[in-house]
Amino acid sequence: MDLLLVSLSVLDPSKAYLAATLAVIGSVVGNMVLFYVARKGGQAYLERKASPEKAVKLRRWFKRYGLLTVFIPALVPIPLPTKVFVLCAGAFGVMPLSFCITIIIARIPRYFGMAWLGAQVGVHSVDYLRAHVWELVAFAVGLFAFLYLLIKIRDRMSPATPEVS
Repeated sequence: MDLLLVSLSVLDPSKAYLAATLAVIGSVVGNMVLFYVARKGGQAYLERKASPEKAVKLRRWFKRYGLLTVFIPALVPIPLPTKVFVLCAGAFGVMPLSFCITIIIARIPRYFGMAWLGAQVGVHSVDYLRAHVWELVAFAVGLFAFLYLLIKIRDRMSPATPEVS
């Protein structure tokens, strides 16, 4: 989607933001479909593929940090396994509205940034992304660490949360 969006923005900069809007809408719809599919059969699938100990650990971790694991790969334009975390979000019962808002908040800057890049930089946009891939990775890791620390601080300041079984 990123390459398509950049290409469309290079070809017709006047329609770059319309293309970004449609990309956000398409991404939200597609992720919500996958999310709801996972709500129906994702838990059974995860139980078949993971040991009971791993499943409990994954569930606990995802309940606490799950939407963070959806947000980072949905935001950063480098290949990260977003769909795995979308499946986990559905399978582990994340609230649909929270999930949807997370995808929207991540996709708007990503896709509008890609549209801007294509419209402003032009045919060299993909070269620019390739040349700065490590900066994007560092940004993703740094953002994850920052948000993770915020969650840890919040957890220390709030009463203990009940264990998830």
